[in-house]
Amino acid sequence: MERFLIMKDGTVFRGEAIGAEGTVIGEAVFTTAMCGYLLTLTDPSYYGQIVAQTFPMIGNYGAIESDAESDKPYLYGYIVRELCSEGSNFRKESELDDYLKRNNIVGISGIDTRALTRKIRSSGVMNAMITDNIKDMPSKLAALRKYRVKNAVENTSCKEIKQLNEKDENHRLKVVLYDFGAKTNIERMLIKYGCNVIRVPYDTTAEQVLAMNPNGIMLSNGGGDPADNTGIIDELKKLNAHKIPTFGICLGHQLLALSYGAQTTKLKYGHRGTNQPVRDTETGRTYITSQNHGYAVKPDSVDPSVAKVRFTNANDKTVEGLDYIDAPAFSVQFHPEACGGPKDTEFLFERFVKLMEEQRNA
Repeated sequence: MERFLIMKDGTVFRGEAIGAEGTVIGEAVFTTAMCGYLLTLTDPSYYGQIVAQTFPMIGNYGAIESDAESDKPYLYGYIVRELCSEGSNFRKESELDDYLKRNNIVGISGIDTRALTRKIRSSGVMNAMITDNIKDMPSKLAALRKYRVKNAVENTSCKEIKQLNEKDENHRLKVVLYDFGAKTNIERMLIKYGCNVIRVPYDTTAEQVLAMNPNGIMLSNGGGDPADNTGIIDELKKLNAHKIPTFGICLGHQLLALSYGAQTTKLKYGHRGTNQPVRDTETGRTYITSQNHGYAVKPDSVDPSVAKVRFTNANDKTVEGLDYIDAPAFSVQFHPEACGGPKDTEFLFERFVKLMEEQRNA
């Protein structure tokens, strides 16, 4: 069946229907990841967005739901050049198109994803619509102009406090994981490195966290504009005063920076993929990282007496990580827990554990 992708500027791409029936509006973005499409589909950071895969064929190993990063897909729409109709993998549970239908994800295939990517790179991310007709274009374009990603954290965070694993001799460090739309692999990595993890909703107060007497606080990834989360930022300010070892990833990195007085800005088209080069300003070493974000901390807003820029993006020099001066805290814009890779920066979890152990033994 014929389906259309309508961009906010009026550009129309004609393709074929995949996934569920219906019409969706979202912020059109692209990811350069060459593998791990199910991880892309289930990353809550894509809430409110229509995601285009630049890799030309998607679905070649079907759907393997045990690999998911969350309980369901949170993106609004999906774009591929070619959808493989029959995946080949001994772990396959279903075809990708069936998975999209079950999860009510509207998609389109058969469009020129190279042209779409070039448009987003030159014009910046823009709102888009996937629909089965191009009737009444004026009203469709009016709806696109009004759209904005809202309430991403509220709609992807867990609803209640949950103990994720039992405390034992191998998991003695208690970590509170603030869930702003957390990828499951953050939990796995914390447990792997000896942490007893308690996941808490986005609106958990500083007083509630302090009552748990944690050894450390993990601030997760998530979607939307970080500056919208004023309530979270206020609670983080309270927690900062208690000097608890803190590690922020992606949105967590941005929220921690905002709580210390820095500012964030929206990038032209963001960083999404598994091949983003990041330079460690302390050692000069460059790492290849997985990323998924559309906002960044403004470098000139970081008070050098509060934090130093530890990592920068080797392509556009944006801030990729901060080390805090008078607090046992650090954060990174990229994903050291990347499932599917690259795993170059997994050592940051060791750094977090070391901070907690030093604080506990002080």
